[in-house]
Amino acid sequence: MAARTAAKAASTPATTSGATPKAKARNASTSAKPVRVGIGGWNFAPWRDNFYPAGLPHARELAYASRHLSAIEINSTYHGTQKRTSFAKWRDETPDDFVFAVKASRFATNRRVLAESGESIERFIDSGIAELGRKLGPVVWQFAPTKQFDAEDFEAFLQLLPDSVEGVKLRHVLEVRHDSFLSPDYLKLARKYKAATVFTDSPKFPSMADLTADFVYARLMASSGKLKAGYAPKALDAWAERARAWAHGRQPEDLPAVEDRKPAARKREVFVFFINGAKERAPAAAQALLARLDWTPPADD
Repeated sequence: MAARTAAKAASTPATTSGATPKAKARNASTSAKPVRVGIGGWNFAPWRDNFYPAGLPHARELAYASRHLSAIEINSTYHGTQKRTSFAKWRDETPDDFVFAVKASRFATNRRVLAESGESIERFIDSGIAELGRKLGPVVWQFAPTKQFDAEDFEAFLQLLPDSVEGVKLRHVLEVRHDSFLSPDYLKLARKYKAATVFTDSPKFPSMADLTADFVYARLMASSGKLKAGYAPKALDAWAERARAWAHGRQPEDLPAVEDRKPAARKREVFVFFINGAKERAPAAAQALLARLDWTPPADD
């Protein structure tokens, strides 16, 4: 049965469909699906003391981060609408095989009746995220910790999520934060609409590793400011093994789950983001995990 846990982090770099030879060269294992590891955002002042080189212009921070990590979760989209030109700029500043996850607008998820969020969903989807093209990763829909599971209303919300925008395929991730979602009924709905469920190691929110889509999405929030990499070496080792397991089609057996059933042995793309916790340690944690996955940064352009 599911329970809240403080687990440990995972990931293994690889390619997306249609990836370039350069991208393929960066993969530690061609027999597994890609594993992406990254952080939330890229403009965070404390990172200028422990991640970015001294004197690096702020305008160059995304370019630098995208060459030392394999993914970034854009969080500014949660708080407000971004310009279409910004998405195009971010696309052009990053390597060919880099991926952005995008956090959906809070105006779509922070409401009493989710079935009434159609206009907000449409406004977000049409804001220009398609400009990211093949660099567009999953879209994350985060719900408030007070939002309880209501099967009828939640399905109405899922029915509003489009499969694509401007010819770009969309993949959806649900970050549910109330214990009422620890339910087979919720899992059934998520699988019906092929939406992934966020796994978190935060003790504040429900943790469930039940797979509900053909990819895996983990947001790790238990980093400690007392540790150089945010997580202890053994914890990072454990997350690397979990990421490899997911990528090769296996289910890690040491993570909490609502159901006892084992998912189909299907290789899955994996996304791991170090978010929150001791945020100043996030880049170090991501890089430490990537190193365990034998990831090689791209050559400078």
